Amino acid sequence: MSRRIDRNSSETARDAEGRPMAAGEPLLLALPKGRILGELTPLLGGAGIAPEPAFTDDGARQLRFATNHPELGIVRVRSFDVATFVAFGGAEIGVAGNDVLMEFDYPELYAPVDLGIGRCRIAVAEPSELGTHDDPARGATSGSPPSTRRSPGGTSPGAASRPSASS
Repeated sequence: MSRRIDRNSSETARDAEGRPMAAGEPLLLALPKGRILGELTPLLGGAGIAPEPAFTDDGARQLRFATNHPELGIVRVRSFDVATFVAFGGAEIGVAGNDVLMEFDYPELYAPVDLGIGRCRIAVAEPSELGTHDDPARGATSGSPPSTRRSPGGTSPGAASRPSASS
């Protein structure tokens, strides 16, 4: 179910088929498990968002968590599932790495902000005898995944969301 929500509008929020959404249904934020979540937690706190205690329990098997804001819920999923949840309406907004956004390349998503977390570096090693034939300046080959063929301009996670019907 894809939903469009404009909290500044007097018009009723509607799902993808134009039906009014149920009043009081929380906005869902998809967050990735793992290292990025650890870096993201202080940002959530700085924004005044406090998830329920089970959210920080790695043993908790639930998918959806409440927050201190009744109008906001959180789903904790694998990093590659964040983009899918947002693109297909399982969540309205999410935080995903740029690699995830580029790999899935859903047209329903856009990344309005770089959060400045989750930086990574990659190092490639090869036997010295291969180094005489390879030219690293050539870049990735066409057989590589899409995320390695693009120049992202940065690798840190950003907030991904679906554009509203009005954008």
